[in-house]
Amino acid sequence: MPSTILVGAQWGDEGKGKIIDVLTEDMDCVVRSQGGNNAGHTILLGSEKYVLHLMPSGILRKGVTCVIGNGVVLDAPGLVKELRGLADRGVKVGKNFWLSDCAHLVLPHHRGFDALRESKSNPIGTTRRGIGPTYADKASRNGIRAGALKDPKALAARIRARLAEANEIFKYHKQPLVDVDACVKEHLACAKILAPFVTNTAVLLAKIMAAGKSVLFEGAQGTYLDIDHGTYPYVTSSNTTAGGACTGSGVPPTAISRTIGVMKAYTTRVGEGPFITEDKVIGDLLHGMGREFGATTGRERRCGWFDSVLTRYAQLVNGFATVAITNMDGLDTLDKIRVCTAYKLDGKKLDYPPTDLENFARCEPVYKSLPGWKFDTSGVRSFKKLPVRAQDYLKAIADLTQAKIEIVSVGPKREETFFC
Repeated sequence: MPSTILVGAQWGDEGKGKIIDVLTEDMDCVVRSQGGNNAGHTILLGSEKYVLHLMPSGILRKGVTCVIGNGVVLDAPGLVKELRGLADRGVKVGKNFWLSDCAHLVLPHHRGFDALRESKSNPIGTTRRGIGPTYADKASRNGIRAGALKDPKALAARIRARLAEANEIFKYHKQPLVDVDACVKEHLACAKILAPFVTNTAVLLAKIMAAGKSVLFEGAQGTYLDIDHGTYPYVTSSNTTAGGACTGSGVPPTAISRTIGVMKAYTTRVGEGPFITEDKVIGDLLHGMGREFGATTGRERRCGWFDSVLTRYAQLVNGFATVAITNMDGLDTLDKIRVCTAYKLDGKKLDYPPTDLENFARCEPVYKSLPGWKFDTSGVRSFKKLPVRAQDYLKAIADLTQAKIEIVSVGPKREETFFC
């Protein structure tokens, strides 16, 4: 059976949660392999709205096994809160959910370090959830892994030792200290709830795949937030590109059948950093419609025209042959729509973005204008039923990306989606 990676082709917020939910109708297992609760996937089922931060989106489908892999950084109290919220709404979580014993724990001092970094000059624009500092502890071999949730005595000792070191740093910077006893108490309570779910998920996934079951790898954030391939340093601290699905789950690349890219019919980003096609006109339009506010932070997203330079490079580094295009209906009222087909830097045309941030910021967009369709697409359920101009627009941005259209989303609900 196929193993599929779903990856964002822009700066995140592409609507991956909804596309994952649609795809899981035919999947046996959904895996989250990187990031933390700085990401939010929003799913609308009828009148019910679910915002998931750590739990894979497949949890809303019966018969689907959900896995949090080793590449995720885990806010244990946040996950417990999410589990309780799902239970309150009648979503059962039991043997359909597993948590890697190698996932690293996010602790209060990580959020403190995050806030301290963001309070200084040149902030990155993080969610201040402690994601970067947790990955930093992981890389410097100071982290605490989820396996410790199964050994309360060891968990308490490790938390106390790490927070003692962190509080010395906070003391030096005259920052509030972490309440060590409160942190230990909270995490021991979380351990009682989460320990039964903790296992070696690399072995679990190998068994699932050997049994011929289908697996979907759920990407968090997007290509341009990748620590290596994104607009560094305005990036997250994990590999958000397709390769991260393998390293963050313990599944070999040879087991992957296909990769699907997800991209909006326009471009958005959250936080600091250059944004070549950012435009107040489309931003005001989308915000006025009540769109483009972060699911995790509520922050107003920055908005701009579709940037094929970004998505073309995303296709190159992720290797997706097909794309899911979302938020098509956000452009329904426009007379003309601009598409960035290339960049100009010092008089030279660029088909791919510079990796150097200063050069990237100096780029100018080369635009092509396409006619709008002036039609409410939210009720459309097939590609052929779209207005011809809408079809032409979708084909144009897919061709510029060098991928084929597989899925189109014309609204936030599950049913407002169709395959091409």
